[in-house]
Amino acid sequence: MIPLGSDEGDAEVMVEINTTPLVDVLLVLLVMLIITIPIQLHAVSLEMPSPGAPQPPGEPKIVQLDVTPNGAFTWNGEFVADRGELDARLREAASQPDQPEIHLRPDARAKYEAVAAALASAQRLGLQKIGLVGSEQFAR
Repeated sequence: MIPLGSDEGDAEVMVEINTTPLVDVLLVLLVMLIITIPIQLHAVSLEMPSPGAPQPPGEPKIVQLDVTPNGAFTWNGEFVADRGELDARLREAASQPDQPEIHLRPDARAKYEAVAAALASAQRLGLQKIGLVGSEQFAR
């Protein structure tokens, strides 16, 4: 009879890993990968321009409109006398078949009223290409 607490009758501890479930899982993953790859590979059709296609338009004409700290305007560096002259210049720009880009650059100390007046005039006169530039001076 074997006394209690002795290890002589215990079975040997199994040291090897059963790899069959691991291989089964890997095969399932491989099958799923093989099934899903054709779905992900689809062609993208591109329409490339033909050699006889018209060239894109040239560089746009740019008008630099600055607002000074006292609320006055400059048109490409040229002082604008009053709001009526600014409206006349904006009207002329709006009447051109290829409108110039208006780059509005307000000074950091300029009043909002002057900037809003220039934007309102440009919108009222039908200018399509107007943008604020130099906004990095307002980042703090």
